[in-house]
Amino acid sequence: MRKARIGRITLAASVAAAAALVAVPGGAHGAPEAGADLPFTSIEAESADTNGSPVGPDYTQGTVASESSGRQAVELDAQGEYVEFTLTAPANAVNVAYSVPDGKSGSLAVYANGTKLDASLAVTSTYSYMDTPWIPGAKTHHLLDNSRVLLGQDLAAGDTVRLQADDLAGGPYTVDVADFEQVAAPAEQPAGSVSVVDKGADPTGAADSAEAFRTAVAEARGGGTVWIPPGDFKVGSELSGVENVTIQGAGSWHSVVRSSRFVNQSGSAGNAHLADFAVIGEVTERVDGNPDNFVNGSLGAGSTVSGMWLQHLKVGLWLTGTNDGLVVEDSRFLDMAADGLNLNGSAKGVQVRNNFLRNTGDDALAMWSLNAPDVDSTFADNTISQPNLANGIAIYGGTDITVENNRILDTNALGSGIAISNQKFLDPFHPLAGTITVAGNELVRTGAMNPNWNHPMGALRVDSYDSAIEADVNITDTVVTDSPWSAFEFVSGGGTGKAVQNVTIDGATVDGVGSVVVQAETQGEVTAGNVTATDVGVAGVYNCPYPEGSGTFTLTDGGGNSGWDTEWEDCSAWPGQD
Repeated sequence: MRKARIGRITLAASVAAAAALVAVPGGAHGAPEAGADLPFTSIEAESADTNGSPVGPDYTQGTVASESSGRQAVELDAQGEYVEFTLTAPANAVNVAYSVPDGKSGSLAVYANGTKLDASLAVTSTYSYMDTPWIPGAKTHHLLDNSRVLLGQDLAAGDTVRLQADDLAGGPYTVDVADFEQVAAPAEQPAGSVSVVDKGADPTGAADSAEAFRTAVAEARGGGTVWIPPGDFKVGSELSGVENVTIQGAGSWHSVVRSSRFVNQSGSAGNAHLADFAVIGEVTERVDGNPDNFVNGSLGAGSTVSGMWLQHLKVGLWLTGTNDGLVVEDSRFLDMAADGLNLNGSAKGVQVRNNFLRNTGDDALAMWSLNAPDVDSTFADNTISQPNLANGIAIYGGTDITVENNRILDTNALGSGIAISNQKFLDPFHPLAGTITVAGNELVRTGAMNPNWNHPMGALRVDSYDSAIEADVNITDTVVTDSPWSAFEFVSGGGTGKAVQNVTIDGATVDGVGSVVVQAETQGEVTAGNVTATDVGVAGVYNCPYPEGSGTFTLTDGGGNSGWDTEWEDCSAWPGQD
């Protein structure tokens, strides 16, 4: 997309010298204030002891390094190579993000304090290497996966856990990051609950337990509880009629449901509560017409989802119909083929909070106001890592929406850390309205080079794609760290020059951008104050509205700004791009 310069802002015109982007390993900036309160401690492979080979850093679309946490990892390509982690807190379990070549499966040996364990870490490419040719600019992606194992013993801070390539049947193995956790013992069955095993469910996973689950739900409906004891349960067909019932597990490491479609229902009377078990699917390709989701449709008003481990599904929760007052919290979303969670219109008062999402194949968290607006709903205190095709958080339309205190890391290909957008995709769409609050978010290595535009998407993007921004968009107290391109982008993504307006930035710390702090590519006006920038790659501002003649962009100085008072002068080229 070639751009001609139309508008200018009143800032100094000198241009800083271009600076090469240096990737910083995850955790290098200390413990974040934003994000989820997580039950595990993550340690990057590149920060551990290893005799393997470093991978990355890299920001090139479609590479293992670019999709990795911190844009770096370690490859084990010879027998006996290892990554050894020194624990910083007690742990008896580990979940590992890794990659192996397409078509390969195998295992990594696990050693604790030098002693080989009976348990090993299974690895496979089965759920990786996805293609979505209907999405312009997409390449083969989703190159990583996650695998977990209980260690069988309690380890203390200072102990070591080694992952070692004792054979190369599934290799070479790329190890990205390890999450160490102290998993509690299984919970006890609640008094008066209906056990799925008592209704014929098979905890070994050999037989299909779908009918036993349906029978238990029917019996408990009306305010009772369905109990999923420790075990591995195959549920080969979806449940419906999940309303006025609690489905409770013994813990997400203990009660495991193998199902690619767990709840599929267009409506519900509500008061459905799903808690403390894992749903692990078998989704190996993204088929958008299939309901291959943990929840597809409606849980109804007053429902909750908590303590869940969701993996290898198309979408964790694809929510339509009535979900007023829904709370989704304290859950993990891993290795989704598409979104982690999408409020697909008509959501009112929904709270999505304190969740961890890694390796989603589309937006990690999205609100899409199709058919009816999402209203007064919030994404808060979530940690999102490595969405490998789209945004960390995307708000597509809606009224009075809040995005606050989230930590988002390592977006890739077609995404920003946060996107506030009027891109409609389909009609009837309800654009942004009321007040959109974007507060206290931390964005680390977010933004990407858009392969369709041949220029980048910023860490935080406000996009008048299909209609002008009419809502009041208030962006406060943002932290942007090591953005590969820009911090704040204002664009009409469809290239039609619709206005981005009514936007205020108040308070931001920008520590490292590869090109510019503000990337303005459409007409409109934004007020920015108390924005402090350091380690700016090329210039403070790129102000090049597109298309030519569409109007001007005005950036009003709200006071208290420092470190970005320069402007890129040549709208025929992206700053720093050959």
